[in-house]
Amino acid sequence: MQSWPHPDVPLLPGTGVPLRLHDSATREVRPTSPGPVARMYVCGITPYDATHLGHAATYLTFDLVNRVWRDNGHDVVYVQNVTDVDDPLFERADRDGEDWIVLGMRETALFREDMTALRVIPPAHYVGVVEAVEEIAELVEKLVSIGVAYQLDDGTGDVYQDVAAARRFGYESGYSADTMARFFAERGGDPDRPGKRNTLDPLLWRGARDGEPRWPSPVGPGRPGWHVECAAIAVNRLGLGIDVQGGGSDLIFPHHEMSALHAEAAADQWPFAKHYVHAGMIGLDGEKMSKSRGNLVFVSRLRGDGVDPMAVRLALLSGHYRSDRSWTADALIEAQTRLARWRDATALATGPSSVELLDQVRERLADDLDSPGAIRAVDEWADAALRDGGPDPSAPALVRSTSDALLGVAL
Repeated sequence: MQSWPHPDVPLLPGTGVPLRLHDSATREVRPTSPGPVARMYVCGITPYDATHLGHAATYLTFDLVNRVWRDNGHDVVYVQNVTDVDDPLFERADRDGEDWIVLGMRETALFREDMTALRVIPPAHYVGVVEAVEEIAELVEKLVSIGVAYQLDDGTGDVYQDVAAARRFGYESGYSADTMARFFAERGGDPDRPGKRNTLDPLLWRGARDGEPRWPSPVGPGRPGWHVECAAIAVNRLGLGIDVQGGGSDLIFPHHEMSALHAEAAADQWPFAKHYVHAGMIGLDGEKMSKSRGNLVFVSRLRGDGVDPMAVRLALLSGHYRSDRSWTADALIEAQTRLARWRDATALATGPSSVELLDQVRERLADDLDSPGAIRAVDEWADAALRDGGPDPSAPALVRSTSDALLGVAL
């Protein structure tokens, strides 16, 4: 699947600061420890609607990870999927009287446009489920063959993985049994499905149904389950023990727990990822933003209204990535004002020394992506430049490069 254009990322002088990130599995901030090549997998969209600000906040989070690693001299292999075969996509297409393939292609194209506008570094591998069905089916077959998955005997052809066969099931989320049961029911699971060995067993392969797309596989015709797609796509391009598995906090369970379950069982190796990193949720004016509430704010709509994508980026980065936070008109106005002030300051012929600022931005972002702290550091430099000027003719250019390379904000 086609990705989007790579933005120009300036090279900065000096040496980056090694990145520390919060790991959901250990519930602590720990150093990341990539080798020369840093490996990251981030779960992509289900393309039945446009990119909303919750999506944008998540992908900006992992864009910061990408940028900090690159500043530290790592090559980054970043993989992202597109769930272009799934029930929400079919339901939206049926509602609108549209072909689900056409819908998915259109919304994926719009997503690429939004990511380009926000200056997100694209994944090295951008993979749709449709193009990866064969490799996903191979993973399902392997899980059945080693005895950790089973096919229901009700004639549907549905295949599930047995969570009781996993030695470490639950380690990634750390949730209690009651919490896992609640989230499994709320987030696409089928705890009451007759014939399952355990209520939390996840669907690996949905047998063929009338009116649904199907593909041949060693376990029979059908289509992939949700969690196993990410396991197959990630492992086949990155291997096990990747540096970061990322997504929104709503993916901690069941999606990331189950993806790790599938990958680790097939390889008999642990862990799937060294860090499980999760971004907080974005609300609107104090309420949870969701399609059911009808209060989603779309990046493309903001762009269509003439809002500078760099202001959107600054607004989203003004809160810490792990915090649930709200999008408000005031937050956007503040970001637009900040962007204009930064641009005015970096347009000056001279300014205060910027070497210390570069160090501060590096230190703040290396500390679990403290983007609010990094932004405050640039604010202080811009205020001093506009108020007092400065003796350094190279400072404005270095501040522009720092903002662009590390925060992704082009001035």
